[in-house]
Amino acid sequence: MNLMERVVIAGCPGAGKSTAARRLAEITGLPVVHLDRHYWQPGWTRPDPEDWQETVSELAARPRWIMDGNYGSTLNLRLAAADTLIHLDFSTFVCASRVLRRTLTGLGGQRGGELGDGCQERLDWPFFQFVLNYRRTRRDRDLEVMSGFGGTVYRMESPRQLESLFRLFAKRPFAVAEI
Repeated sequence: MNLMERVVIAGCPGAGKSTAARRLAEITGLPVVHLDRHYWQPGWTRPDPEDWQETVSELAARPRWIMDGNYGSTLNLRLAAADTLIHLDFSTFVCASRVLRRTLTGLGGQRGGELGDGCQERLDWPFFQFVLNYRRTRRDRDLEVMSGFGGTVYRMESPRQLESLFRLFAKRPFAVAEI
């Protein structure tokens, strides 16, 4: 049995990284770190890049976690500390339709505490364009960073595959380390 104590969940926005993190936390007992909550400052203000790198380094130094988020600029930091990578490599259609549904149903809300204080769900055309273009403009860069990862990799190409992985995980015992 592979030890799973530090898990990176990566992929295009809308793939369901935060939902997957919560589901995995229910199975494993590992704490979830939603990077969006740490990145976005009130009013959707971005942090200073050096401060952001430091924040992610501090989060990754924790002994146990499931960390979800895109943030390609810190993927190498997270993978260096992780033992497991779950890559949600879903189609543009799946991701874009999920972002659209999430946005329209959650307008004005904070997405279950996943977002930073003062950041409510909103219509954001540049973000939606990012989702539509992710596979063409960012996916190869992320795959290159992931290719150097030495831990256990689960690359899921559909929500159905991810559901099968969760069923498999639910059948295996996870020792929850005492803190």
